[in-house]
Amino acid sequence: MSPDSGKALASFRAKNKLPFVLLSDPDHAVAETYGAWGEKKLYGKTYMGIVRSHFVIDEKGRFLDVRIKVSPEESVHLAVEKVAAGLP
Repeated sequence: MSPDSGKALASFRAKNKLPFVLLSDPDHAVAETYGAWGEKKLYGKTYMGIVRSHFVIDEKGRFLDVRIKVSPEESVHLAVEKVAAGLP
């Protein structure tokens, strides 16, 4: 889920040959609901943005794993680990 436009995400998907759809959340409503939109700091400047987060949600909408402030590499590892274990 990204606040980037659908057009930008489609371009990113094509450029990186990703085999899955990327979801756009330009008004960050979903990110806010999930607690993944918040205050960030970079070079002493404070701003609002996406807080890197990891969610595993089953087909019934239950949260099986939630991690806030996770690195992209760690998120991939956690997701693969969860799927390999057969969920939950």
